[in-house]
Amino acid sequence: MTVYIDPPDWPGHGRLWSHLVSDVSFEELHAFAASIGCPPKAFERDHYDVPETRYVDAVRAGAREIGSKELVRRLTDAGLRRPKGRPVPGS
Repeated sequence: MTVYIDPPDWPGHGRLWSHLVSDVSFEELHAFAASIGCPPKAFERDHYDVPETRYVDAVRAGAREIGSKELVRRLTDAGLRRPKGRPVPGS
């Protein structure tokens, strides 16, 4: 299992957020997110938004800490990147 998380540097709704991704599959990502209590509504196209208060929980559960640029690179290289403005397959 290889799940990655970037630092909680992204502001929104009065707090900071991280992005949780897999470079293997969305199934792996969904399973990991469920295991740490991320609600399904936190999934956005190709990642989960994780509030800064849950960052340490994700790392303790096995998410590897990497920078935001590296996270996007790994997601893109895996063929799992779904940028805004492009249709999500199966929708």
